[in-house]
Amino acid sequence: MELPSAVPIMTLPSATLFPQALLPLYIFEPRYREMLADSLKSNRMFSVAMQRPGRVRETPCDVAGLGLIRVSVDHADGTSHLILQGIARVELRDAVQTKPYRVHTIRPLQAKKADSIKIDALVAKVQELARQRMEQDPPPFPFPMFKPGAKTLKASNRDNPMEDILEYLEKLTDPDQIADLVSCAMLQGAEQRQTILETVELEPRLKRLIHFLLTEIKRPGKQS
Repeated sequence: MELPSAVPIMTLPSATLFPQALLPLYIFEPRYREMLADSLKSNRMFSVAMQRPGRVRETPCDVAGLGLIRVSVDHADGTSHLILQGIARVELRDAVQTKPYRVHTIRPLQAKKADSIKIDALVAKVQELARQRMEQDPPPFPFPMFKPGAKTLKASNRDNPMEDILEYLEKLTDPDQIADLVSCAMLQGAEQRQTILETVELEPRLKRLIHFLLTEIKRPGKQS
């Protein structure tokens, strides 16, 4: 998929959009309603960036998720519900527009090839910790169960979808996707998720994810 050189930016507190993950959004602000209309007329893409902590004025973090609008439903009052699918990590560069909504040039961020033996061991640890984490406290929201290359969502038919989710994770072969989907679904802290989003290279990303999962598992009140 060819990525544009510049995209609209939606800045949200505590928001992270990972590649392949799904983000439901409710669009109600006039500027973002205009942004959505413009995006639907062009390439159906915009980026979601977390508001930089400690800043009062709108200041997006430098690394954000670029998303593709999968579904958009308009309402009579002019608001919309949509599903955005993450397609890439991007670095936000120059602001080419700030009103009525921000537009920045972007640079796609892609991990370099890493040592497969180390990566396989780290992925196995992530999957082990993901199982422990889910046995303690399953994610309260739908897990983004996209198969690589799939165009439709796979929904679970079980009353308790935990085993479906774990089975899905175990069948994934892309360590990048495993790291990002586990981070999206299981890390509660916005700053933790943003740290993972900003960690492009795979080995340090998996190590940080393992550290965060261990912290979640050991957190008071999470013991089985």
